[in-house]
Amino acid sequence: MASTAEKVLDRARASLGEWVVASRCEYGEAEVEVAPSNLYAAMQRLRDDSSLAFSQLLDIAGVDYAAYGQDEWITEDATSTGFSRGVDGFSTGRLGLTGIYGIQPVQESTGRRFAAVYHLLSVEYNHRLRVRCFAADDDLPMLDSIVPLWASANWQERESFDLFGIIFNGHPDLRRILTDYGFVGHPFRKDFPLIGNVEVRYDENRGRVVYEPVSIEPRVLVPRVIRDDNRYADPSKQEASDA
Repeated sequence: MASTAEKVLDRARASLGEWVVASRCEYGEAEVEVAPSNLYAAMQRLRDDSSLAFSQLLDIAGVDYAAYGQDEWITEDATSTGFSRGVDGFSTGRLGLTGIYGIQPVQESTGRRFAAVYHLLSVEYNHRLRVRCFAADDDLPMLDSIVPLWASANWQERESFDLFGIIFNGHPDLRRILTDYGFVGHPFRKDFPLIGNVEVRYDENRGRVVYEPVSIEPRVLVPRVIRDDNRYADPSKQEASDA
C-alpha cells in the first residue's frame, strides 16, 4: 500500500508533467526537482491544483553544494604518529572568497552548485512536498521570485540572498536581512573564509560602526588527539616498574 508521501509525489508528478527533472520519496518525504526556467510556473501549479492545494510556503532554504560528498578529513592514508589526521588546508572553506581575495574558484561552473529548497504544506489535505531548484549559473546564481505566489517568501528569499548570494529575479525588495549593509560576501557559501578577515565594532568617537582587521591569530580548528601508548610512556616509570 502506497504511503501518503508516495501518493503526494505521484500527484505532483502528474500535475507538473515534463517540468519534473527528478523526484524521489525517502524517509517518508516527497521531493521533486524542477528546472529554473519552469520554477515559477511549477510553484503556481502546485498552489492552484485542487488535487494538491499547497496553499502555504513553510520555508525556503538556500544550499551550497560545492564539494558536495567530499571529505577533507584523511582517514585511510593517515600516519600513526603526531597529528597527521588533520585537515586538508586547500579544501573548500579554508581559502577565502572567490574573486575578492584573489583565490581561485573551488570548482568550475556546473549549474549544480547553488539551489533553493522550498517546503510546501497543504492545509486542506495535510500533506507536504519539498521542491528543489538549482540555479543555472554558479557565478551568478539567479532564480525567479515566488513572492507573488506566497507573500511569506519575501523575507525567506532575502535570507538566501544574504547568506548564499542567490538572486531572486522579480523580488520587490531584495536586500540583506541578517548581515550589515556594508558586509562583503555571503557567509554561508562554502568558499567563505572560516577565520574571517575583518571585524566590526561601534566607535563612539566616530559615532558609527567601523571595520578593522581581525585581532585574533588564525588557527586550524582541528581536534587534538591525545594518544596514550608506548610512544608517550615515561622511561623512568617503566624502569621503576621493572625493578
